[in-house]
Amino acid sequence: MSTRLDALNRVNKSVQLPGYVPEEHQVGIVHIGLGAFHRAHQAVMTDDALAHHGGDWRIIGVSLRSKTVATELNTQNGLFTLLERGAENTSARIIASIQKVIAAEPAATLAILCEPAVRVVTLTVTEAGYGIDRETRLPDMSNTVVLADLANPDSPVGVLGLLVASLDQRRLSEVAPFTVLSCDNLPENGSLLRDGVVGFAQSAYGNELAEWIEKNVAFPCSMVDRITPAPTSETYAQATRLTGCNDKAAIETEAFSQWIIEDSFPSGRPKWEAGGAIFVDDVTAYERMKLTMLNGSHSMLAYSGFLTGNLFVRDVMRDKHLARLVQRHLHTAASLLHPLPRINYNEYAEALTVRFSNPAIAHQTFQIASDATQKLPQRIFQPALDVSRAEFSFGGNDDRAMSVRPFAFATAMWMRFCLQQHDDGTRYELQDPRAGEITSSIKGIGSDASLLSEAFHAIPNLIPKVLSQNDYWRECIAEVLSLAMSEGCIAATKNEAQLYGDLPIIKID
Repeated sequence: MSTRLDALNRVNKSVQLPGYVPEEHQVGIVHIGLGAFHRAHQAVMTDDALAHHGGDWRIIGVSLRSKTVATELNTQNGLFTLLERGAENTSARIIASIQKVIAAEPAATLAILCEPAVRVVTLTVTEAGYGIDRETRLPDMSNTVVLADLANPDSPVGVLGLLVASLDQRRLSEVAPFTVLSCDNLPENGSLLRDGVVGFAQSAYGNELAEWIEKNVAFPCSMVDRITPAPTSETYAQATRLTGCNDKAAIETEAFSQWIIEDSFPSGRPKWEAGGAIFVDDVTAYERMKLTMLNGSHSMLAYSGFLTGNLFVRDVMRDKHLARLVQRHLHTAASLLHPLPRINYNEYAEALTVRFSNPAIAHQTFQIASDATQKLPQRIFQPALDVSRAEFSFGGNDDRAMSVRPFAFATAMWMRFCLQQHDDGTRYELQDPRAGEITSSIKGIGSDASLLSEAFHAIPNLIPKVLSQNDYWRECIAEVLSLAMSEGCIAATKNEAQLYGDLPIIKID
């Protein structure tokens, strides 16, 4: 029986080990939302930074709810195996950048955030975890955690409350503030988080703290990219085979990794460049590229792929009709983007199709399909609005009118997905923070596509009114949804793929 991965000297010599002695480096980062993605992305680049440039930049991870990850990692002294799966082979590497994990302990989390040694706080909590209303960019007053923290600001349990309370204590103690770095897939993630934090400070503490945060705390924006499937029993089994150690915290990911960061860190930062991070003055264009091309096509293929029986993204890419729809989505998304230094959209789209097709990555379509109401506004609805802003026609004979069609198709398949039932009657559960609201909105409507579409468009603060009131958008959705309901999802995707021939990705010089 293999021993637990709790010391580097237990690991097989063929496995890559950290290029530094972990105990010789102190903590400088707190990460909130310690899931597989952070361990496959920011923790890895921090490991590279420590190996090449040193410094006190190890991480204390925080899990706001689940204690599982804390049990797994703390038992192993923060060590875990990273499996990088290429198309032909898999490599193993031990990551040691995480010192320990705090789980479901708000008081302990607040205490560590107040430590002077902590100079950067990174986050991957998903949009729902922030408790920020995207429309107002202020604390979401319908969020129970936000309301509880506003009522008891000195004993916070949520993201905004913890950040604001710790910044207030640092201000009063004359300790320099940390930099707050969001690593979630949100437009202008740093700016959005700054507005939410300042708004919470204003409501809970008043003008003085809010103004101090605005003046002294940096909230750089960032764009992250690395496909990271949820670990499975095979992940753990292969990690054990390669390392010779029993690793309950092992994760798997693809070889590709990208991190583009606005360079604004008044209190210092790790040399993440060692891991491939790129620092720029403005992340916005890179962020839009990823949200529109990668994330948008990911959402589209997740709904249409799952509904047609494709468990993994790689399976979707083996289906000639779905693969064509992916290409169409990339084509249209690229046509909406402005030129970007060092980026060739043809090459980016081609790289995405290769990544999606990787036979070694088992990325579940159902996993990608979760939390749609948090993802669709920036991935699907915003690009559809951009079509009109680019003065493309929504209807008529103009060939460019089809530019809205891929986004309407993705939306229609999401609506069909929300029925929580495959064509054969097999049921599944909708994973979405607004699942109850969605289910209530469409209850009793049955299989009438027009009525279903009407109900979805009537859900408050979801589909923009400009789209809801556009006849061509509604016609596209009704057509796709009606076919999916009457003849099945396979027929709907096949018909959609045959509407147009193969489309080359638009090259933007």
